[in-house]
Amino acid sequence: MSKSDIFANLGSIKDKDLSVERISVGKVISYADGIVFTDELQDVQAGELVTFDSGVFGLALNLEKNRVGIIVLSGLAKIKTGDFVYRTGKILSINVSDEIVGRVIDPLGQAEDGKSAIAVGKEMFLEKIAPGVIDREGVNQPLQTGVKAVDALIPIGRGQRELIIGDRNTGKSSIALASILNQKGQDVICIYVAIGQKKSTLAQFIQTLEDKGAMSYTTVVSASASEPASLQFLAPYSGQAVAEYFLEQGKDVLIVFDDLSKHAQAYREISLLLKRPSGREAYPGDVFYLHSRLLERACKLNKENGGGSITALPIIETQANDVSAYIPTNVISITDGQIYLETDLFNSGMRPAINIGLSVSRVGSAAQLKAMKQVSGSLKLDLAQFRELAAFAQFSSDLDSATKKLLERGKRVSEILKQPWDLQMSVADQVLMIFAAVNGYLDEVEVTDLADWEIDYLNFAKSSNPKLVAYLLTGAKIEGTQEEALEKLIKDFKKAHPRFYKKEV
Repeated sequence: MSKSDIFANLGSIKDKDLSVERISVGKVISYADGIVFTDELQDVQAGELVTFDSGVFGLALNLEKNRVGIIVLSGLAKIKTGDFVYRTGKILSINVSDEIVGRVIDPLGQAEDGKSAIAVGKEMFLEKIAPGVIDREGVNQPLQTGVKAVDALIPIGRGQRELIIGDRNTGKSSIALASILNQKGQDVICIYVAIGQKKSTLAQFIQTLEDKGAMSYTTVVSASASEPASLQFLAPYSGQAVAEYFLEQGKDVLIVFDDLSKHAQAYREISLLLKRPSGREAYPGDVFYLHSRLLERACKLNKENGGGSITALPIIETQANDVSAYIPTNVISITDGQIYLETDLFNSGMRPAINIGLSVSRVGSAAQLKAMKQVSGSLKLDLAQFRELAAFAQFSSDLDSATKKLLERGKRVSEILKQPWDLQMSVADQVLMIFAAVNGYLDEVEVTDLADWEIDYLNFAKSSNPKLVAYLLTGAKIEGTQEEALEKLIKDFKKAHPRFYKKEV
């Protein structure tokens, strides 16, 4: 090479960027069951997103002295021993835009419904610190579920966290589904997070939402049973991130986690594979924090922060009605009340199978509509007395007339609380029915005729006094004139439909 060529090459070297950048790189030591262990990945942070040579992403969870434990989010088959692992310096987030409403997505924000990709919007962090007390306000607006037993006895407010708990096949998802269907026209965005469910079950659920016109305001986050534990672990946080996107716009959001038992099991699987020490029922020590940091993000913000809300309905599955197990007690202590569903009630034909004695709403009554609070004030006490007397009456045939009357009324009150899962009732319909039951206007109606009585009575009310029904729809307090109109309505119905009134009191 001549001297002129050498000097020419020196000139080209001067134009190059020769600055040195220090990057943190690790090497894969082992991989199996969705878990990768790497060495020398210096400065990586817990919860940081990392990337592999093959382009696969992972999440750093275990930070040990000589190695890092990473859960792989997808594409485990592409990883091999010796691959390099790189820090990204980013926390896991998903893309959320207004177009996400009506879509089915996976926990990483990718469309799963076979439709076009979701438009680029805002990156929302999966992990986020919950709003502080100063940013919040008290729960003061009801979230109507359309289920008589819930809205009257265990009311839910916007911004509340109400646990739905019970054994397998007791109707937990049905109450959640009814609550989503009842938000039609209520300006509430709904998010359904399916964790560890069969794909066939989820497909039926989505089909029901489409048939009822509810997908127009609902987003489904799916991590089915066939997905790796890492995605099932991330699913509820993804759903919460989507909810917070709409919360920032000042909107009201309802989010259902179905169910957090499977979420805890997925986290247990990950923790055991990461060689973390196990505790009670083999769950890791931080399993309480797993759910508390998720559910604390449900809130009602004050006007200065947009005034939006996130109402959370977590679902927990129990074994043999054991609410004292580890995960159920954890989530009960985090939430603001629970709707407890019982197998015996379900099998006896009580649908929804809500155990009124063990169910409670700690804040919803503050947000309950005035009309509903007015008519249902004595309902819970009446039901509690009825169930106590019914248990006692099994051992005694000689009952006085007052006890018999209480038992008969209790039977009718219990009967009118029965409701098909796919039949949501308006506030007006609920008030009309509960007013009639608690004031003894059903005492003359046979229990077996109550289902037909209810249909005819509600139709009669809408046709004969639409002005009263319109007033009750507002949920405003029932004054003297409205109470008189309610009493007159029931008496007029009795005259028009004498076939229901066969029983002498």
